[in-house]
Amino acid sequence: MKLTEDMCRELRDRAFEIRVLSLEMITYSTWGHIGGSFSMAELLAVLYFHAMDIDPNQPKWENRDRLILSKAHGSPGLYAALASRGFIDRDRIYDYCEPGGLEGHTHTESAPGIEASGGPLGMGLSVSLGMALALRRKENPRSRVFCIMGDGELNEGNNWEAAMAASHYRADNLIGIVDYNKVVAKSFLWEAMSVEPLADKWRAFGWKVIEVDGHDLQEIATAVHRARWIEPNGTPTVIIAHTVKGKGVEQAEFNYKWHTHAPDPATADAMLRELCRNYDKPERGYSRLAESSTKESFYGGE
Repeated sequence: MKLTEDMCRELRDRAFEIRVLSLEMITYSTWGHIGGSFSMAELLAVLYFHAMDIDPNQPKWENRDRLILSKAHGSPGLYAALASRGFIDRDRIYDYCEPGGLEGHTHTESAPGIEASGGPLGMGLSVSLGMALALRRKENPRSRVFCIMGDGELNEGNNWEAAMAASHYRADNLIGIVDYNKVVAKSFLWEAMSVEPLADKWRAFGWKVIEVDGHDLQEIATAVHRARWIEPNGTPTVIIAHTVKGKGVEQAEFNYKWHTHAPDPATADAMLRELCRNYDKPERGYSRLAESSTKESFYGGE
């Protein structure tokens, strides 16, 4: 599955936009998870703008693909992807973590396109397996269920119960994706509780394993195409995506201090300018944000 130059450019722009919108909503709300939202930007770009069969005008279309964000604290990245794809209005990012607004963890009532509520880590793969088996009972051979998991949440035992069940029930319409950024809330993953040898673990539970650079659009697209169309023969597939926590902003990369942290306005301004430089975009920043930390000035700033 070879991406054209135009498609690569489009997906790169979408990954940039996902990072920018995530940064905006986290700064405005003064809470959120930048590191894990940034690490999966390319994964979300490929899924929402290339690989998944979805329709923003029919978010409950029966034959759609489903995406479950098991690492539900990464909701800014998912909301950004939904806004970029047209499921929700872009202005809704500014009601993130507000009463009645977009929830800090994914919630099905928050916005169209949210397939499952989340919060406690380790739930997503079980929910995804249930959906995959339900699609089979409905004799829907085309739709796929994608489940994005954090690497830290693989310390939860219920992931492995779901993995064992998926293999037993031959759920080859289920595609797991591990955002393997190797950093958790207070340390590196290997210091907290290592999950290595990760690929061997999944294989031992009866899954096919594909490893990719989680920021290489071509590798991601090829892996998803293979998992969806080539590999299904009675075995679920997991894509282990090696990513960088906080990818795109140097001070946040591989830095656990940016796991849960909202930048102040001046820092957000500098981060946005850095993202623009890294993506060869005209440099712009939050000039009025840098002058005030109030939500009013942020929302009304130029």
